[in-house]
Amino acid sequence: MNRDRSCKGCRDEYQVTEEQIIRVLASPMFSEGNSVPESVYQERLLHCKECPKLVGGYTCSLCGCIVRITAKLKEKCCPLPGTPMWQSFIE
Repeated sequence: MNRDRSCKGCRDEYQVTEEQIIRVLASPMFSEGNSVPESVYQERLLHCKECPKLVGGYTCSLCGCIVRITAKLKEKCCPLPGTPMWQSFIE
């Protein structure tokens, strides 16, 4: 039985590349209607960068998301319990 309790996203065979992130962000899912404005996106990324729950520079250890992808979507919010770093974007 494998006793390695690390998340599979932390293992080398599951590492996401820069090219993969760029390809996902270019998909129709990230159209203007679904995405936050660039200024909000950059602010969210700054908060994530300062968060102790950020692992490897791009993964949230609380929810397992790739923050550059999640932070782009309007309906998403920071999963930090108690005091989230950012909220859903409502215009």
